[in-house]
Amino acid sequence: MTAPEADHSHRTPHTPTFEDLVAEAETAPTEGWDFSWFEGRATEERPSWGYARSMAARIARASAALDVQTGGGEVLASAPAFAPLTVATEGWPPNVAKATALLHPRGVAVVASPEDAPLPFADESFDLVTSRHPVSPQWAEIARVLSPGGTYFAQHVGPRSVFEVVEYFLGPQPEGQSGDRHPDRERADAEAAGLEVVDLRAERLRIEFFDIGAVVHFLRKVVWMVPGFTVDAYRPRLLALHERIEAEGPFVAHSTRHLIEARRPGR
Repeated sequence: MTAPEADHSHRTPHTPTFEDLVAEAETAPTEGWDFSWFEGRATEERPSWGYARSMAARIARASAALDVQTGGGEVLASAPAFAPLTVATEGWPPNVAKATALLHPRGVAVVASPEDAPLPFADESFDLVTSRHPVSPQWAEIARVLSPGGTYFAQHVGPRSVFEVVEYFLGPQPEGQSGDRHPDRERADAEAAGLEVVDLRAERLRIEFFDIGAVVHFLRKVVWMVPGFTVDAYRPRLLALHERIEAEGPFVAHSTRHLIEARRPGR
């Protein structure tokens, strides 16, 4: 007599455990600025100004354009058309390789250049310089490589961005930390370098992390948030946050962003 066939019709799907989610996040690639891995696992409200679209419109009209700290080149590559001369810089070797593979076939030169080094270009080389989320804008260098009448157009990370995550792991941070990222400070620094700020807009945007894997991947990808982050070093805090998300729903944080457009005065 054979045993009756088991009825699996009401079996519930396997719910990933803490260890499952962390292991998946630890093995996910982190090169470049492709955030598609977060789909369904985290959301971030987008700034109202649509940086990539506006950047693309400007780069199509430029005669010589430079994208600084291009990452893996993904944002620049979203432009349908480029200036006749378009160049990008990037300092992190894995991103240099990724940006080169993505942009070279479209005629864009990618130059390996550390983010804190002088830009490796002659004075007045470009009528447009762009950047999305530079680590620290080098205002004097930007002004130097812009031709008279040229424009710097960028989206920057603002002060205390995603600090709910930072402070969850590191504890309360000094109020003035990342104050150099404040839009008013950046306006002053740009003007001190001889640029005229013609547009400056700032927004605070909601982020939701739906599982602990998304938090781990975020901290592995955006390495300056919690310097030296490893799962082993922060396992108790990660487990506590996993249990909190399971019980209460998404972990909510807020990013800060500002759009800045600055012009080098004409002769």
